[in-house]
Amino acid sequence: MAATRRIKGRGAVSNPQGRFEAWTRTAEDDGWWRESADEEAPATCIHSEVTANAITYNDSPDIPFDRSLNPYQGCEHGCIYCYARPSHAYRDLSPGLDFETQIYAKINIAERLRQELSRPGYRPAPLCLGANTDPWQPAERRLRLTRQVLEILAECRHPITLVTKSSLVERDLDLLTDLARDGLVHAAISLSTLDAVLARRLEPRAASPQRRLGTLDRLVAAGIPCSVLVAPVIPQLTDGELEKVLAAAAQAGARSAGYVLLRLPHEIKQLFADWLATHEPLRAAHVMSLLRQMHAGRDYDASFFSRQTGRGVHAEMIAQRFQVACRRLGLDGEPPALRCELFRPPPPPGQLRLF
Repeated sequence: MAATRRIKGRGAVSNPQGRFEAWTRTAEDDGWWRESADEEAPATCIHSEVTANAITYNDSPDIPFDRSLNPYQGCEHGCIYCYARPSHAYRDLSPGLDFETQIYAKINIAERLRQELSRPGYRPAPLCLGANTDPWQPAERRLRLTRQVLEILAECRHPITLVTKSSLVERDLDLLTDLARDGLVHAAISLSTLDAVLARRLEPRAASPQRRLGTLDRLVAAGIPCSVLVAPVIPQLTDGELEKVLAAAAQAGARSAGYVLLRLPHEIKQLFADWLATHEPLRAAHVMSLLRQMHAGRDYDASFFSRQTGRGVHAEMIAQRFQVACRRLGLDGEPPALRCELFRPPPPPGQLRLF
């Protein structure tokens, strides 16, 4: 087991090896080692990367979109529950602290996107921004890769959906408002808890819950249709707030809602168990017991259609509470259908549009 410790400003309390590494390392304390300030607060390192593709396609039957775009791999928000963490293992990096400190920025993603949208066989469909890591995470403030992507999508009148927990999305209200006028955008704000202290431990560098509600309010005021994504729902930790989160989002202007039960694929199982042992030791066993009850006796069941909501009595109770609250709050509508017929491919480099 990897050494664990509470680290200010970071979600993970350990940095275990990725599952593809060839070597196994075990930390031993010989009495000489002492934690230094640098070890307590590891710095973020941004790596520039040239990507071969901008758009990623999927054929998962339980995901409402078939394509997505992620300008970054890794996320400085540091959400301990992030299902994207295991992707760092493909780089021989840890899904733990490495995931939130070693960030890969796809510096040519706008150029690649323009090329892919220009292909003769391309057919538009809603493109999801934020399916893996948050496109408005802290690195975006300086690098503006998501901004570049939005500029191309607005130019081409391409429909998009977005998921974020960052207030930085407000910077791009001009582009999002322009897209909304033509029915080309739908936004979802991810919100797991209203407890600022708990949120700071779960999602240490994400916007506070109240700040996210403020962002939701500003997006709605700008004419952008919005929903709230209550994710993740963690039994015995955040599930008791389900109705309160939905009510706060409805008051801020959300018109639809969704939820996702905590998912623990691959290395996240141990990462989350370490986090519980460090931050919630008295509730750790109960949390994991309830999760196993909702995942067929396992920490996680990856079966389609049940992986995001679980199954069994406890899962059904959460689903019923969610449905009842949404009906009462007017959040039971479907997100608007986005228009695809306005799409126009970008012109080749150096060529202007005729109209």
